[in-house]
Amino acid sequence: MKKIFSLLAFCPLLFSVGKLSAKDVFVNTPKTTLMLSVNEGSTPRIHYYGSRISHSQAQEIYDAMSINYDAYPAFGRTSFDETALSVTHADGNMSTELAITGSRQEGDLTIISLKDKAYKFFVDLYYKANSESDVIETWTVIRNGEKKPIRLEQYASGVMTLRQEGAWITHFHGTWAAESQMTEEPLTPGLKTIVNHDGVRTAMDDRAEVMISLDGKPQENSGRVIGAALCWTGNYKLRLETRGKYRHTLIAGIDELHTAYTLRPGESFQTPELALTYSTEGKGGVSRAFHRWGHNVKLHNGHQVRDILLNSWEGVYMNVNQEVCEQMMDGIRELGGELFVVDDGWFGRKYRRTDDTQGLGDWMTDTQKLPDGVPALLKAAEDRGLKFGIWIEPEMTNSKSELYEAHPDWVLAHPTRELSKGRGGTQLVLDMSNPKVQDYVFSIVDNLVKGNPKLHYIKWDCNMSMNNYGSSYLTSDRQSHLVVDFHRGLRSTLERIRAKYPDLVIQLCAGGGGRVNWGFMPYFDEFWVSDDTDAQQRLFIQWGTSHFFPTMAMAQHVSASPNHQTGRIIPLKFRFDVAMTGRLGMEMKPSDLNDREREYAKKAVAFYKEIRPVIQLGDQYRLLSPYEGNGFCSQMFVTEDKSEAVFFCYKFEHYVDLHTPRWHMAGLDPDATYRLTEFECSEHEHYFEGKTFSGKFLMETGLDANLSRQFSSRVIRLKKI
Repeated sequence: MKKIFSLLAFCPLLFSVGKLSAKDVFVNTPKTTLMLSVNEGSTPRIHYYGSRISHSQAQEIYDAMSINYDAYPAFGRTSFDETALSVTHADGNMSTELAITGSRQEGDLTIISLKDKAYKFFVDLYYKANSESDVIETWTVIRNGEKKPIRLEQYASGVMTLRQEGAWITHFHGTWAAESQMTEEPLTPGLKTIVNHDGVRTAMDDRAEVMISLDGKPQENSGRVIGAALCWTGNYKLRLETRGKYRHTLIAGIDELHTAYTLRPGESFQTPELALTYSTEGKGGVSRAFHRWGHNVKLHNGHQVRDILLNSWEGVYMNVNQEVCEQMMDGIRELGGELFVVDDGWFGRKYRRTDDTQGLGDWMTDTQKLPDGVPALLKAAEDRGLKFGIWIEPEMTNSKSELYEAHPDWVLAHPTRELSKGRGGTQLVLDMSNPKVQDYVFSIVDNLVKGNPKLHYIKWDCNMSMNNYGSSYLTSDRQSHLVVDFHRGLRSTLERIRAKYPDLVIQLCAGGGGRVNWGFMPYFDEFWVSDDTDAQQRLFIQWGTSHFFPTMAMAQHVSASPNHQTGRIIPLKFRFDVAMTGRLGMEMKPSDLNDREREYAKKAVAFYKEIRPVIQLGDQYRLLSPYEGNGFCSQMFVTEDKSEAVFFCYKFEHYVDLHTPRWHMAGLDPDATYRLTEFECSEHEHYFEGKTFSGKFLMETGLDANLSRQFSSRVIRLKKI
């Protein structure tokens, strides 16, 4: 049973249920404190966020005059700064003036209640402390007590203000097949905005996570860093306003563009969570806090190791049939894999899914390809001792489909506009705000599992943006609700699926990593990091993604050479060594491997099974960044008790006189002695095999492990003696 964390253990001002009697509120995790003042009749103020302090130190915070800023600024009263809330009241007044009416603590929650001084308009600020991860979640609940509808123009989830000269920001952006590219830059005066307007795939471009380094240029394992992640599946906006050189205010929430939301009398609106953490161990400390939070709180089945799978996509694309699938099953079984997944191309009757122009929405087996249907594929996998999975894209349809012919009103569209179509020139997005569409999407999964009770895995894809803004279901006065209600409907559908099928493994895919966001993670076991399977480019994509997401959720596959996206020729060992730092899989026809490669792949799969708990459940330490521009990269994984670790290093560029750096490790027990073993060294020598070193030596002095050629790599396993 999970431990219940109580603020009472750390702050004598709080008691189990009831009002907080003093003006200072401490939201404590094991290593951090968020301190606010809650004087009734005033606005709540943020005074401190950092390493954990006791209530007896509150006066030090005030005496130091660190920060003293509004915890949830509203528009209309002294609003020259960026605001978190903007409301048009029933009488047309666009100003809001909030004041504290009370505060209370319920378990791990701190709730601060606010009311407009002139209107029956209420806002509750929620702060949830996590006992095992040093993450604080904050969100708001907004209630309309007025006699007529009000309009929410802006409704952020949370605010964090800090005062620090020389702060830097780390943020992530990208595109299809080049997701999560990392940018690090100083915070300069002005407004930095990170925003996504896609509507559906809200991590394809900018991502809803940032790190703020308080000690200058970000370091991996040292320095003070704040991490923030908005847990919302739809459009979002993160604003970072810097005034002068010192004051930085982060405001994060649903993007207000085209999303004004009307609340009728008595209605309420809950914003998505903003997750925050603070670390003195650099960016890596923030990452490890978010990874632990994912394992313990947010990620579906966060403590269960993931299977090694073969996905059919790059092996045969849409040319699936019973024979070719069985051949791939034989291949992955021989290599030691555990799961076979048939990707796109298995469905469609009237509109057979032979390419991407037709068939989406018609989730009936193509009997020309699979005469005995999905059950025959599942049985073939079961006969080989494999689990079975299947691909779907349930929120989408093609205009060439039986579904669209029967329900043209189910797609996002406006009746006066010509349809803008996506992939294949025919793809459209279903209107998830419509309860009938929600039922239909639920039925896709429900029917698949009911027809195939031993189905183990689903790959849930999403390959189009919200191109057509309009809903046949929403009334004309509520069209601005579309983005929010689409994602509320999607979340409701996912909750239904998870309630009925908690053990079904579901991968989140969106043209690759287009939906990697903590708002989705409670419903998915893992995500497809990128459609780009090139091992060199994956070093960069996976490096960026790992800043906020745990490796067990990162699906990383070994693909063919030359690579299908870049044409790059990369040795099989390097491809495996890159893919083994997450959930290992394959994306190719195993029969394309020659005998020597096949024998190597068997060894690599067997080795990964040995180190899998360390990789998927251990603490990750990023060491040498590929973004440093020197052609090298390294990282390692360490068990919680520091008894075992796995170290990876790579050389992905080569020039004359490019010398291998000395590799310094991290996260080990400095007083322990570790024995090293090396897996299939690309340098044709196992120099470190069986040698022993202290943890202190490996971290401070390090190893001179040479990498002489481009695409050479080493994997070193460490065990405490």
